[in-house]
Amino acid sequence: MSTVELTKENFDEIVSGNDFVLIDFWAEWCGPCKQFGPVFERSSDKHDDLVFAKVDTEAQPELAQAFQIQSIPTLMIVRDNIAVFAQPGALPEAALEDVIGQARGLDMDEVRTSVAEAQQAEQAQEK
Repeated sequence: MSTVELTKENFDEIVSGNDFVLIDFWAEWCGPCKQFGPVFERSSDKHDDLVFAKVDTEAQPELAQAFQIQSIPTLMIVRDNIAVFAQPGALPEAALEDVIGQARGLDMDEVRTSVAEAQQAEQAQEK
């Protein structure tokens, strides 16, 4: 499956409309991004049940800022509208496959519970 270009216009539709989205934040001038690009593409061919998307941080600075992207490439995995993984750096193919496997194996009920508990704790601290 080919990758989808994410923009501020289609971001919510694509991420909210899919259960499992891998997002590559990149830029044309970035050497490590160019190294990671083919790895990301090959992985998208292996996992046609997942959505692979790219955000050009130069063309979409609002998205990069919204996700506090400080270095590129950064890989983010969103499952059920929850970011379950975010890491800067160009991953080798084996590491990317491992991360995908770990993200597939997550118990999303447990993740949602953890997120809710963290939000409650944060709200309690604010009071």
